[in-house]
Amino acid sequence: MTDDKLYDEPSHVTAKDGVVEVKGPDAVDVRMTPEAADETSGRLLDGAMKAQGQKVMGQRKGAKEPPNTDSDE
Repeated sequence: MTDDKLYDEPSHVTAKDGVVEVKGPDAVDVRMTPEAADETSGRLLDGAMKAQGQKVMGQRKGAKEPPNTDSDE
């Protein structure tokens, strides 16, 4: 990926005459077949879930470990 800019605005998606149209930030304007859009949506969902997990794990690394409260000691 050559552009390091991070966008927090979701894309707009419409379907017209059997074509999926995606418009988003930075002049994104894409037309896809339903099959290509379906595959792309799955890839986006997979990437979003991985990135959310990475965010959570990154936040945990910076947090202190909670004290051990087991009474077996």
